[in-house]
Amino acid sequence: MPAEPTFMFRRRLPALGAVLLLGNLAGAAAQGRAYPEYYPHKSGTHWTYSNGETQVVGPAVTHRGVRVVPVSHQFGGKTFTQDLLEYRADGSVWLRGVNTGGRLGWYAAPLNIYPPAPLTPGQRWTSASGNMTVSSAVTGVATIETSGRRYNALSIRTETSAGGRVSVQTAYFVPGLGVVRFETADGSRVNLLR
Repeated sequence: MPAEPTFMFRRRLPALGAVLLLGNLAGAAAQGRAYPEYYPHKSGTHWTYSNGETQVVGPAVTHRGVRVVPVSHQFGGKTFTQDLLEYRADGSVWLRGVNTGGRLGWYAAPLNIYPPAPLTPGQRWTSASGNMTVSSAVTGVATIETSGRRYNALSIRTETSAGGRVSVQTAYFVPGLGVVRFETADGSRVNLLR
């Protein structure tokens, strides 16, 4: 079984007002527009967080007949894990596998990381693979300040159950930018630095 998923995204955009953000997204959805950059995945995009982790998006590759985008989780320039993410035509994002120490763990059924854009408060989604279940909900919009910048972010609470263990995490996601903060159930915070 692959390791528990880890995923964060970032790209620079100015902070938007929560009402304006949600209004624009709803308006664009009503007009049937696609959201190609809603969940950032351009090769070379990278994020650095306050826990010392840097995440780097690599070029798309094909594993087991599926086109995936690798996101490497690095500390001190060394990659420790790599998430293999599938960006589907409907705009959803799926975790297909995790590469840990050169060993590829491929999910029999992929895990739905994000549903098709746009995300809205109250939205919920769940997926499962083997003995792992991931349930997420958009719990609202929060103003997050980190590294001298202010963002209006969608708060996403994710509960992961695997092997009898349950972990809970809240991610603060800014469309087109990515995750600007993670919080664990014990109150630990990891902030986007750049």
